[in-house]
Amino acid sequence: MKRAFLTNLLIAIGLLSVIPDTHAAPPDVGSAATEAAFRDLYKELVETNTTLSSGSCTLAAERMAARLKAAGFADADLHPFAAPDHPKEGGLVAVYLGRDKKLKSILLLAHIDVVEAKREDWTRDPFKLVEENGSFYARGAFDDKAEAAIWVDTLIRYRHENFKPRRTLKLALTCGEETAGAFNGAQWLSQNQKDLIDSEFAINEGAFGELDAQGNRVALQVEAGEKFPQNYRLDVVNRGGHSSRPVKDNAIYRLAGALKKIEGYDFPAQFTDGSRAYFTGMAKIQATRGNSDVATAMNALVKDPNDAQSIALVSSKDPSWNATLRTTCVATMLDGGHATNALPQRARANINCRIFPGVSAETVRQKLEELVADPAVKVTTLETRGPSSPPPPLTPRVLGPVQKLTAQFWPGLPVLPVLQPGATDGEFLNAVGIPTYGIEPVFAGPDLGNIHGLNEYVGVKALLEGRDFLYRLVKIYADGK
Repeated sequence: MKRAFLTNLLIAIGLLSVIPDTHAAPPDVGSAATEAAFRDLYKELVETNTTLSSGSCTLAAERMAARLKAAGFADADLHPFAAPDHPKEGGLVAVYLGRDKKLKSILLLAHIDVVEAKREDWTRDPFKLVEENGSFYARGAFDDKAEAAIWVDTLIRYRHENFKPRRTLKLALTCGEETAGAFNGAQWLSQNQKDLIDSEFAINEGAFGELDAQGNRVALQVEAGEKFPQNYRLDVVNRGGHSSRPVKDNAIYRLAGALKKIEGYDFPAQFTDGSRAYFTGMAKIQATRGNSDVATAMNALVKDPNDAQSIALVSSKDPSWNATLRTTCVATMLDGGHATNALPQRARANINCRIFPGVSAETVRQKLEELVADPAVKVTTLETRGPSSPPPPLTPRVLGPVQKLTAQFWPGLPVLPVLQPGATDGEFLNAVGIPTYGIEPVFAGPDLGNIHGLNEYVGVKALLEGRDFLYRLVKIYADGK
């Protein structure tokens, strides 16, 4: 209770201001001279194909290591790694030594693998960085090569400046975040090389700057916890037969009935300290925008998590708000039948769930089984991606510098903690005692830059501002006592 009270108090202090002048310019931090070098680094990283099917994270990591070495990093400070049975899924840990060896380091984490992309589906070649209409387009332009490039660039800038931080800085570029079942570099490091990455805390993806549909800044997010991804399979097996003699006991129909029952169910609303603070702050923002009904509902559900009417209203307004409030489960893949002229002998579906912190995968499986209520439909838990871990505490050490810089870059802009509805590699680090926070001050609209979709993009100005923000933020953290 004491931790929860302190967290909410600290967050509330940061929420006293509301919507700022959205056109306020960030301070000049002297990045113009190094912008060309960053663009070149970013282009090389983005254009290195790192999909699981045909790319190589190892090659991308080697190219980033070469840039760090050219900037003056010694071989002893560069630690490439790859599992023998996954030679193309390697990564890199780089160490920038600090002055005080007694202080714990700060870890900069980013994954360099990307979601699959087919050229025939895209307007532009997904593996060629295109600058067009004020945006960069390419697979990974945002997720997560934007932050990965920023981290490498930041360490290179520090080296060129001969910056001598109080604390050691560590960089981990890892593979396997985007594909369940793939070799995951963050997991491998946490289990096999924890000493190499062990830190006071880590900064990772998982949050961003929110823009509304008109392109106005709404808030800067800081991720303080995330949901747990888990896939389940629904299976129906039937003896089949000739399609000219249909019967009611049809595997596809039974599966369809089960899916409709799951579709119609909403898991109960739940809250963390971070999500309570998010809705408290977002209520203020909605009130200033004339959305008094939404603001009232948000204030009500924070006070009473059982206020079904308020929860329903907020959930219906934004899929991200709904996802923040509860465990969600959705059908993502279907497979059924074996011939066009035969009754199906098997039908199956994948259910992808994003589970609220503290809820077990087995609890969700049992709920799905209860909803289906059909002994012919078997519900199976598939491979577990990683451990579920509690949200890390948002302390003044972490949140204070973000608030300070936000006030300088975008005066009056609220800083809102969020519970990430998706999942990141932070789950592996949190599980071994390295508190991991999502801090990526790159602004995106409601479409989130089409990450994981077609024609992924990131605003050029937004990326360059985020680069300058993180360059300054890491310096503050690195010189902290």
